Amino acid sequence: MSDPVVVLDDLRDESAELDRLVGELSEEGWAAPTPAPGWTIAHQIAHLAWTDRAALLAATDADAFAAETEKALAAPDRFVDEGAEEGAKLPPAELLARWRTGRERLQEALRAAPPGARFPWYGPPMSASAMATARLMETWAHGQDVADALGAVRVPTARLRHVAWIGHRARDYAFLVRGAPAPAEPFRVELEAPDGGSWTYGPEDAAQRVTGPALDFCLLVTQRLHRDDTALVAEGEDAERWLGIAQAFAGPAGGGRAPHGASGSTGPAGGGRAPHGTPAAEGPA
Repeated sequence: MSDPVVVLDDLRDESAELDRLVGELSEEGWAAPTPAPGWTIAHQIAHLAWTDRAALLAATDADAFAAETEKALAAPDRFVDEGAEEGAKLPPAELLARWRTGRERLQEALRAAPPGARFPWYGPPMSASAMATARLMETWAHGQDVADALGAVRVPTARLRHVAWIGHRARDYAFLVRGAPAPAEPFRVELEAPDGGSWTYGPEDAAQRVTGPALDFCLLVTQRLHRDDTALVAEGEDAERWLGIAQAFAGPAGGGRAPHGASGSTGPAGGGRAPHGTPAAEGPA
């Protein structure tokens, strides 16, 4: 079981890194388009603020969160976009302040959670550690959209291990959400960590294997990079199929990103907006 304090510290650092990208933007900068069609940088931050608020309700007021869930069920195809659109209309300074305040309040609530506590969510209930892991995954993924919009290159950190873990754990979901049976065999995943070490999952003798840079794997499972643009190597037909459909987030099958240079690509990674804050599998909690 992961120490929630460690995950929360990493979430705080990940949020601070994104904050440094947007904290001094002009109004024109906030209106810059990102690789997600129809979403500006303001939409990206508004979405994070909106989801932080939902997570805070889940952690502090289950009844209020249940009411929000009913709204989501009433408009499953619109509620995420509508939340981002509403926030993006705010003056940038107000939106930035709202995001900062909301994420800090969420930090406080999750740090104060009693051991073993589980909170309602749009999928299965989550522990404090799993909630923080999900928030980190989403902050990192939407932060990549912001970085792409600004032409900024982010240095990968050890915080990616949380994203990689969820991506690995969500293997079966990627098949099931597409109506295909999950592979019966376990996979071996061997990733090159940013510090030169390795992160490994699954049995060493597994016939189905995925190897390569952790950064590429994390970009792939959050659908920020097309399979063809990664340095990942798959051994086995099922492993190759997985890399073509992998997604770390719950919900409908994501459309993924277009390959670099493909017609219709809207940026360095092109494509859709997922994840929306719900991991397809809990983190190491």
